[in-house]
Amino acid sequence: MTSTLAAAASTGEAVQFWILGTVAVIGALCTILMKKAVHSALCLAGTMIILAVFYLANGAYFLGVVQIVVYTGAIMMLFLFVVMLVGVTAADSLKETLKGQRWLAATCGLGFGILLIAGIRNAQLKDFNGLAQANAAGNVQGLAELIFTKYVFAFEITGALLITATVGAMVLTNRERTERAKSQRELAEIRVREGKHLPPLPAPGVYARHNAVDIAGLLPDGTPSELTVMQTLRERGQIRDVSTQALNDLKALEQRSAERLGRDGDRDGDREEEAAK
Repeated sequence: MTSTLAAAASTGEAVQFWILGTVAVIGALCTILMKKAVHSALCLAGTMIILAVFYLANGAYFLGVVQIVVYTGAIMMLFLFVVMLVGVTAADSLKETLKGQRWLAATCGLGFGILLIAGIRNAQLKDFNGLAQANAAGNVQGLAELIFTKYVFAFEITGALLITATVGAMVLTNRERTERAKSQRELAEIRVREGKHLPPLPAPGVYARHNAVDIAGLLPDGTPSELTVMQTLRERGQIRDVSTQALNDLKALEQRSAERLGRDGDRDGDREEEAAK
């Protein structure tokens, strides 16, 4: 069997398999060994891209495109964005909610690995025909014929399991509200009692003649309001103070406007005098 497979694969395919296969295995290991969830998601995305390359190299063009567009481009990127937005850090609690779950998971993984190795060793392939016969009418047609004829029950059962898992996840993550939601009037009364800033704050750059988010807005009295800049920039010390310069510019602008209005007023007065004459 080994000699038949080696004869069917070209040198380029063999080199591609050993190089990309090694990278895929390293990416899979990094997925479970990385401490940060974002790094694990990126490693898993790289492993999925390599699987797509394997599909394309073997003539399964539909599966390769689906692997990139659906799994890597949609599902994995969604996971990555969710992890980044939630902000999973090393400071999160790593305390086990169920005692002994790590040992149980390790035992199950070891048993699965033994079964997988035993199955691969006992596998036999009498005839190696490749994908030419399966893709005789086209890759999509051949895949559809297998899914909806020979493997239709496995396909439907897998779909039912995925739907059940999705519904179960929604049920488990649903949180029932134990108290009544406060109305707008009640929230306003709470803000008044706590002495918070009631009127709307100026947006970043308002009265500062600038629309940058790192410039604090100026209140009508000319003092900058740090509340108009996001907390992250305040903690980083990345707020630019241009209040003095902005006030000087405003004074110069008002002076020029007053002078221009004064000249216009003098011209209007001269016109009225000429008309009266």
